[in-house]
Amino acid sequence: MLISVGHAAIEGHVGSMILLQPGAKLMSMVFEVFLDSQELGQFIMTVLDSLKSLPHPCIQQTAGELLITLVKSAEARFEKVPEIIGVICARLSIITLTSVRQQIINTVSLFVSRPKYTDTVLSHLLCHPVPYDRHLAELWRTLEIELSNTTWVLWRLLRKLQKCHEGPTQEKMAYVAVAVTDALYEVLMGNKLRAAAFRLFPQLLMTLLIQIHHSIGLTMSDVSIPSGLYAEQEIPTEVTPLCFAIQATKTLLLRTLCWQEFSIMEKNGGWTLLKGEGHLQGVFLLANALMERSRLFASKIMYLLVPLINRGNDKHKLTSAGFFVELLKSPLARRLPRLYSTVRLKTWLNEESKLFRILGLRGLCNLIRHREMREDIKNLLPCILNSLHETDERIILLAIQILLQLVTMLDSTTLAIMMKTLLSLFGDVRHDVHRFSMILFGASIKAVKHTEKKSVEDRVLESLVPLLLFSQDENDEIAKESRRVLTLCARFLNWKLPREVYCKDPLYIKPNEVRRVCKFFGEKSKGKIDILDQTLMYSKDPKLPIRRTAVLFVGLLAHYVDTNELKRKGTDWIENDLRELLQDPEPSLRIIASQALFRIQRVGSTAEAELSMSWLRKLVGCLHT
Repeated sequence: MLISVGHAAIEGHVGSMILLQPGAKLMSMVFEVFLDSQELGQFIMTVLDSLKSLPHPCIQQTAGELLITLVKSAEARFEKVPEIIGVICARLSIITLTSVRQQIINTVSLFVSRPKYTDTVLSHLLCHPVPYDRHLAELWRTLEIELSNTTWVLWRLLRKLQKCHEGPTQEKMAYVAVAVTDALYEVLMGNKLRAAAFRLFPQLLMTLLIQIHHSIGLTMSDVSIPSGLYAEQEIPTEVTPLCFAIQATKTLLLRTLCWQEFSIMEKNGGWTLLKGEGHLQGVFLLANALMERSRLFASKIMYLLVPLINRGNDKHKLTSAGFFVELLKSPLARRLPRLYSTVRLKTWLNEESKLFRILGLRGLCNLIRHREMREDIKNLLPCILNSLHETDERIILLAIQILLQLVTMLDSTTLAIMMKTLLSLFGDVRHDVHRFSMILFGASIKAVKHTEKKSVEDRVLESLVPLLLFSQDENDEIAKESRRVLTLCARFLNWKLPREVYCKDPLYIKPNEVRRVCKFFGEKSKGKIDILDQTLMYSKDPKLPIRRTAVLFVGLLAHYVDTNELKRKGTDWIENDLRELLQDPEPSLRIIASQALFRIQRVGSTAEAELSMSWLRKLVGCLHT
């Protein structure tokens, strides 16, 4: 009878009981009455409900203290934790007394600190609209979690986000991914879990970067929002999954004292890169900044990525791989087993995905800085050489950078094969591909042993015409590099080039100089290469200075090439190409083409006359006999 009366009194008049009973006596009465955990939970909810109608701040204060004491004393007996957290979230906005608000938040802190309730509490807190209102934001920021449990709580929150990245990419992003990202931002802003943030920095950073990658280009309409979550509330257009991920990443860097890394990202447009097609460039920038300024963090991330890099979906793998390959610059990379360095990079080189092939080459480019790794990388030479045939500029340039480091280790047969491929890149419209292909060609010439010169001589001879023509390129870097490599070729062949070759002025305005150049190369090339045919090919080059110089050379070289060869082949094939150039819209080219055509026709008629005379001599000789 007494118990039933007490039960009714507590449920109906919580405010009066709190006002009339001393704390210890009230606690004793509560535990005597509510032996059942479900009833105890109901009592907690009744106390929370009564907060909105308690008439005096002192009573609110006592109610808050009662809640804390109840949770501490009977944490194992609660079965209505979700409902309790729900009521707390609903009542926060009506509790005006700061100390009481904090006590209510401390109630949540106590629940979330207990491993038994952590996931339950977090799941319920995450089922609210983002961005969180100021009351929920305050709750996240002011969670007072026991020091021994801070890492556990932050880890459980982080795992909810990581699980969203493990499966195949879905048509719509899971709402929990966005909610967790915003929660991480709020928790980091509050800085109450600072020690845990430092401890989990590698996992936090990589997970947030992966979330950024998943969020690129998405709006909240691309998120699978639970029905009724926003009711009739409109989501602001500026609210996107990406904005939450970026702000959480920035806050993580600042809260873990990575100010210089933050500054590097800001100064170099790193945040903009991360948000768009240059995402991997942004990842590279951040990885390098960490390696330069926070080596301890960088090393921890490397060891984290070694076993995890091939897990998750494609975006997970790409972001992780992008960070990993930059860390291969670190001296720690030398300690990695081959399985996690060169073998893994070789696998990426054979991937269908162009981005993975780029990452594989970039990793080798970083790894080759360590001299002791070069022998292992040399074993991947067939894959690297094949990359020179790719169409993507980034792949070609990375392959060239690697080969520049390996060139002195290559045998003459490999050098000859590589030089032939490089010749096909001379004149590439992409400035860097053209220039670096010549740089590697020059390095290959230097790398040839004296006893093996014969095996690459043909490649060197084939390079003379393009190098001579591109010394007239309108781009100063290309022209300068062409002259430098042409000098290396001349030394290789034991030729002394005429000084006119080094003239920086356009050759078409200096007829005497160009004649001497053509005479030198025409006579030196007899019986070795078809210099006239090779030069004529460049009359179709997209660059006007190269076309103009090639046509000028064709007209003059005809006087110095092997006349027997010219007689045999005739000149019609040359004349036809030159006649087409008479229709070119560029006046200077039309003039030079007409002059070249005249010279070729004259040489051709002379050759025909000589052939006729030779035939007549033979005929007369036959008649005499």
